[in-house]
Amino acid sequence: KDTCQLAKQVDNEQLDLESKDIESIDATKLSRFIEINSLHLVTEYNPATAIGLFNSMIQIHLLLMMNKASPEYEESMHRYQNAAKLFQGKILFVLVDSGVKANGKVISFFKLKESQLPALAIYRTLDEEWDTLPRAEVSVENVQNFCDGFLGGKRLRENHESEEKTPKVEL
Repeated sequence: KDTCQLAKQVDNEQLDLESKDIESIDATKLSRFIEINSLHLVTEYNPATAIGLFNSMIQIHLLLMMNKASPEYEESMHRYQNAAKLFQGKILFVLVDSGVKANGKVISFFKLKESQLPALAIYRTLDEEWDTLPRAEVSVENVQNFCDGFLGGKRLRENHESEEKTPKVEL
């Protein structure tokens, strides 16, 4: 039986591409399989990961902005990772630690204040369209509804068309 196996060093996991999938695979599909499956379910935002996030094949990013020192962090992160499994390959899940001073730029880019955290922000790199869910309760259902709404064209923010476009900057 033909199998293509990807060994992930990040979490010591092995993923198989089965023979039925291999028969119809081309270089583009193989490349996408490798890129999608070599990522963490959730990538923490920092200067080292920022470049890779912007250059990802996955054009929609969901950011959880939350202080890692908060008492709710562990449980929220667990639920966020479970939600990430539902959108693997479609949406890149990112954690932005609001306790890191340098990450304030990311939070202000989405016009959020510290008092509105934890918050979710979703961003499409292609057209720089984005939306936010301030004071978010991080549950699989809330994350799923927010993502599905964005993918379906539903926006929560008011007046997002009238805002002048902020030029794309590396945060």
